[in-house]
Amino acid sequence: MNWNLQARNGDTRHMIAIIDYDAGNIKSVENALLSLGIDNRVTSDPAVVRAADRVILPGVGAFGDAMNKLAERDLIGVIREVATEKPFLGICLGLQLLFDSSEEAPGVKGLSILPGRIVRIPEGGGRKIPHIGWNDLHFPKESKLFKEIPEESYVYFVHSYYLQAGNVADVAATTEYGVTIHAAVEHDNLCACQFHPEKSGDVGMQILRNFASM
Repeated sequence: MNWNLQARNGDTRHMIAIIDYDAGNIKSVENALLSLGIDNRVTSDPAVVRAADRVILPGVGAFGDAMNKLAERDLIGVIREVATEKPFLGICLGLQLLFDSSEEAPGVKGLSILPGRIVRIPEGGGRKIPHIGWNDLHFPKESKLFKEIPEESYVYFVHSYYLQAGNVADVAATTEYGVTIHAAVEHDNLCACQFHPEKSGDVGMQILRNFASM
């Protein structure tokens, strides 16, 4: 059966669920996938998330507010569940939430799916905070997410905080902005990127294709 027909008929087995927890950039992710012909459904329903073939956790905004919204929608448990069972992609804030804590929200616990913490980009050296713009990627290991993506490809960032991964083996891409930023991670079926693939031109579209084919 055609994927588009399945989505229209409510069959979520071959569809990407985009988790909606009122944290922004949902529409741009949805439109990017549609432009690639990839079925998706924006949802805050845990049952739809569980039934989907793949899951994306996007987001822009504040770490503490986002964790509160996930809790209000009973999404914390299902995210922890599906992130270990099926292809899962965190984007921007969606990457940060996967880790233990953030300096942006002292005392607020993250999802703790992977070890690590989120820290503020240091000021100085003429750097503007938030970091907004294009930076090149470096790949410390081979990964499914960056298949056919050349070294030093440029992607689009918007952030004031960045990941310090607790396990360097999880780091799939880095970039430099006064410090070495862990720009993406990949651990088994779980992937996440600090940058916005949906706003990163052809490179970003290839990244989304790679995720959809995982």
